[in-house]
Amino acid sequence: MNAKSVIPVGTQRAIARRETNPFSLLQQEIDRLFEGVTRNIPGLATTNMPSMDISETDKAIEITAELPGLEKKDVELNVADNLLTIRGEKKNEREEKNKDYHLVERSYGAFSRSVELPAGVKVEDITAEIANGVLKVTVQKPAPRQAKQIEIKSAA
Repeated sequence: MNAKSVIPVGTQRAIARRETNPFSLLQQEIDRLFEGVTRNIPGLATTNMPSMDISETDKAIEITAELPGLEKKDVELNVADNLLTIRGEKKNEREEKNKDYHLVERSYGAFSRSVELPAGVKVEDITAEIANGVLKVTVQKPAPRQAKQIEIKSAA
């Protein structure tokens, strides 16, 4: 299986790769700086992206996402065009009566993470379960394609 096919789309945090293109390195540094600056600004924070692990066995791809404080009703899982998307929202449910907050680090709001799946995956064979704020998605790998030899015929 091609490792690129299961790298999450739209983020650089999933798998550390050594980049040699200086413009790509510059873009990564700008993204890292922007994320650091916007982390504590409500509405601009990008830190509510769930952390994910992607592993592979002989028969399946396993995607595990940390979704602390969320339950089944808070998370949506879709597959379209070989792109698996995890969406959800962590709502801010704090009460503001007579409290002066000195530090707010917990992130709230909507999030979305997408993972490109290998071609040939059967959507009906994908399973998902959530327990203790951890979502585990199991994607059965497609059977390897068989090569077929084509007979070449002589022109008349």
